[in-house]
Amino acid sequence: MKNSLKVGLGFGVTSGVITTLGLMVGLHSGTHSTLAIIGGVLTIAIADAFSDSLGVHVSREFENQTSKKEIWESTVTTFISKFVIALLFIFPILLFNLCFAVWVSIFMGLSLLAIFSYIIAKEKKVKPLPVIFEHVGIATVVIIISQIVGTVISNNFI
Repeated sequence: MKNSLKVGLGFGVTSGVITTLGLMVGLHSGTHSTLAIIGGVLTIAIADAFSDSLGVHVSREFENQTSKKEIWESTVTTFISKFVIALLFIFPILLFNLCFAVWVSIFMGLSLLAIFSYIIAKEKKVKPLPVIFEHVGIATVVIIISQIVGTVISNNFI
C-alpha cells in the first residue's frame, strides 16, 4: 500500500474510533439521549472528518517532501476512512437499546483498533502486543475521561 494511503487510513481509522467512542460515552453519561448521540456521531462523521483531513493535508504540505498527488491521496483517504468508521457506530444505536449499544460500540471500536494495531505491528515487523496495548490503552483512557466528564456535567448542570 502506498505511504500516502497508509497515512490517511491510519489517521482516519484511529481518530474515527477514538473520537467517536469518546463522544458517544460522554454524551451517553451526560444525557442518556439517543438523539444527542446520533447527532454527535453524524457531526463527527462530517465536520471532524473534514477537519482531520484538512489537518493531514496541511501537515503533509508542511513536510515539503511529498507530491501534491500524495498529499491529496492522504487527505481523501483520511476523510473517507474517518467518515465511514464514525458512521459504523450509528448501527448499534439503531439496533439495540442505548446502554447496550454503547457497550457494543466500545467493544466494536476497541476491536477495530486492536486489529488495525496488529496489522501495523506486523508490517513494521515488531511484536504486536505492545502496539495493541498502547493504542487500545490510549483509547480506553479517552473513554474513561469522557465518561467522567459526561457524569460531572450531568450531575452539575442538568
